[in-house]
Amino acid sequence: MAASCKVVCCEEERESDKAIIVQFSNGFTNNAERLDFATYKNTDENNPRKKIRRIVVAESERLSYFGQNFGEDLMKCNNLCRYYVGVLNKETMQMEMHSAQLFNMQPVIPGEATQNEMSQDTTLSYREKVDSLIEAFGTNKQKRALSSRRLNQVGSDALHHAVAEAASSVIDNKGLEALQQEVAETESQGSLSLHLPPCNPDADKQENVYPFEELLSSVEFAALEASGQKMAALSQEELQKLKNQGGNLCVVKHLENMPSADDSREKTARCAFYLALLIKLSHQKIVTRKFWTEEGCPRVIQNKMLRTFTVETYNNGRVQNTVSTSMRAKIAAHSLALLLHLGDMTVNLSLLHRDLKITEPRMLEIAKSMGLTLSKPARSKGDDTQLQDEHRYATLVLPLIKYDKFVERRKRKKMH
Repeated sequence: MAASCKVVCCEEERESDKAIIVQFSNGFTNNAERLDFATYKNTDENNPRKKIRRIVVAESERLSYFGQNFGEDLMKCNNLCRYYVGVLNKETMQMEMHSAQLFNMQPVIPGEATQNEMSQDTTLSYREKVDSLIEAFGTNKQKRALSSRRLNQVGSDALHHAVAEAASSVIDNKGLEALQQEVAETESQGSLSLHLPPCNPDADKQENVYPFEELLSSVEFAALEASGQKMAALSQEELQKLKNQGGNLCVVKHLENMPSADDSREKTARCAFYLALLIKLSHQKIVTRKFWTEEGCPRVIQNKMLRTFTVETYNNGRVQNTVSTSMRAKIAAHSLALLLHLGDMTVNLSLLHRDLKITEPRMLEIAKSMGLTLSKPARSKGDDTQLQDEHRYATLVLPLIKYDKFVERRKRKKMH
């Protein structure tokens, strides 16, 4: 009767502990014991894509073999399947199962790569090499196309020369400093416009300029039902506690002035929860899993906020979601657009910039880039001047306002 063996799974293995299984592309080897194998790994341990790269080399008296698990020679089966190899311990009759990785070994002919490199002129581009082949072996049609393309290239060179002369004349007439200032204005406006919510400046209604569906889709709005009910059920003591914590002045303001209609009341409660998440997200540097568990945020909203308001970075081999400075500006713009729908197209900018912990000039710059009308209550004469509202407000008025970018110039010090 044959002896029985028992299969035992090995402990959790690292990527470097995987067994290596090789196969030779030119057939089987008669004397595998005479092959000298060596394995090389990538030195970059922090990059999760590079640290798993391996190179296997096998050398014999007559020929050398080479295989790798990345690049063009990567075997597609490594991505589609997982392989295991069993090692039988004859003393204990236990077979340990280890993860394995396949390598396709290609023969390396000495001198072949060197001759190919010597035959190619590295100073020539790929286009120039193809043109030389067409000149030597191409058909008459290919040669005519080559000559036509070269004539057009001469014309484009002349055009570039004319454009360069025109640019130099503009610089001489207008001045280099004025041109640099215009370029700085354009770049600053363009960098900020990338983080603005979708806008329809030709809309006939105010609520269609920054559509609510672009801020919260129907699926995302429905996912906030349970969270909105919790916000609507907060008592006055809980609202005061939330207000004292700081960073929720806009949220508390709308929760204290909830509309009476059921639809509007439910919309305000859901948007208040989403707005509180945006404000809290803007205070983070690195967004961890603990952030979502504390807030009880739905999965749909988590995916939206990570995808829209964070940047993926690598740190010690891990992927992290960080909130950069540009992302904070994007959060401020989306929060401003959301508050427009909650406050009859008028937003208290002073409360919002305090909640987001950004400067007031930065908040005003974002409001101007969105084409909003800025206002501030006029001061009245009397003893109650100090008690008046000093907050800045932004209102969406059609048509949108296009502001001129102001760039402050440094004053030169006078020499005495």
